[in-house]
Amino acid sequence: MAIYAIGDIQGCYSVLLRLLERIAFDPAVDRLWAVGDLVNRGPESVQTLRFLRDLGDAATVVLGNHDLYLLMVAAGHKRLDDDDTLFQVLEAPDRDVLLAWVASRPLMHVEGDYAMLHAGLLPRWTIGKAQELANEVSAALNGPDSKKLLLHLGGNQPESWSENLTGWDRYRVVVNALTRMRFCTADGRMALRAKGPPAQAPADTMPWFMVPDRFNRTHTIVCGHWSALGFYRMPGLIALDSGCVWGGKLTAVRLEDGEVFQVQA
Repeated sequence: MAIYAIGDIQGCYSVLLRLLERIAFDPAVDRLWAVGDLVNRGPESVQTLRFLRDLGDAATVVLGNHDLYLLMVAAGHKRLDDDDTLFQVLEAPDRDVLLAWVASRPLMHVEGDYAMLHAGLLPRWTIGKAQELANEVSAALNGPDSKKLLLHLGGNQPESWSENLTGWDRYRVVVNALTRMRFCTADGRMALRAKGPPAQAPADTMPWFMVPDRFNRTHTIVCGHWSALGFYRMPGLIALDSGCVWGGKLTAVRLEDGEVFQVQA
């Protein structure tokens, strides 16, 4: 058995199939970890969702910002932009089944020495704390007030975590860190508008994984989200978004031995 962690697919289903063929993925014995952003911008979002859902226990998926955006649009709280391709899902005959499956995916998955999430961890969050907060949001996303939650998830405020946060502000900080963050300050203030490479970090910020003395070094973080960073690996981090939807590559890493597999989009 092997576990293959794979980067942002974003509706590039045909590329995903080529990558799985290259690694000889066998769902009967292997497992696929997907770091989120399953949908949008690519041409085959609905096929991607159906495929991953049908893998059942062979696929472990966490939510990315585009996946949450899909749920927000479906709830009527966001409007599609010209470059969005989510209409494929929204107009599908199995729309409700697919949306329910997406909503039921976690924001974070911890197993063995690895913790998978879409974007990043705030500096002073331990793995246990981040998992606890991710579970809070997941429970709300699948609870009776899920539509209200989706209405209030948008926005960049508050910029940092506090134990005193409650309600929508609390959920929003957790979601922004786990699904949107790239840069933050040493004390955990997020710079959510910044999307460029690490060399273009806003003043007084740095890539979230470069914050000194982070408290979360007990696990290797497996993430995506940052196409301008590209595939990047350092002790404690495997970043897998290599820009497939922008004409780059789709990347997988076999966690058992660290071997890297890529296919060109």
